[in-house]
Amino acid sequence: MRISSFFRNLRSAYEAEIDDLTSDSEGHDVLRKRLTAKRKEITFLRQMIQVSPEMVAVVFHQGFQFKLPSVMDHLVAQEPENLPEWDSLAGAIEMRPWTQDLVREILKEPMGEWFMTVAAGVEYLYGKADAKPASAARDEEDHDNSDEARDHDSDSDGEYQDGDDEEEKEARAREDAGADWMVEQGFDRKDR
Repeated sequence: MRISSFFRNLRSAYEAEIDDLTSDSEGHDVLRKRLTAKRKEITFLRQMIQVSPEMVAVVFHQGFQFKLPSVMDHLVAQEPENLPEWDSLAGAIEMRPWTQDLVREILKEPMGEWFMTVAAGVEYLYGKADAKPASAARDEEDHDNSDEARDHDSDSDGEYQDGDDEEEKEARAREDAGADWMVEQGFDRKDR
């Protein structure tokens, strides 16, 4: 999975924000309590969606259900100016019922739809243990494409053959499905 520099940076900031909220000075787990308090401050926080989206996105922590991971994989590969419209993600994301009032508040802001897409992306990455930064994925890809590292053949189109492991095939299928979905939404297909 590729992650754009935008989402890579946001992911780090989001993880730090969640870590800061997780425990108090005595080491007690207070995440739920602190998130509840932040959610009550949504009217104030929504003013920060463009400047510090990670600080606002935490109010939606565990509020997304991702139904189409391939679409989300494609989303987190995008830079901020190329993000799909929030409404176009309706088939890929389901919001938990408790988030409805928060979503309404956020959507009052001019950048509200953009922010909701960003919040979904960082929460998706937070839940993905195997998500790698784009640079690490490129380094791995460069290594895999070298003659010494290749332990399987590819045909002239770059499609892997029988030597692929199952995980690699699934990742490629998710990426292709996400790309197909984005084309259906009106975006250009990314070249590999």
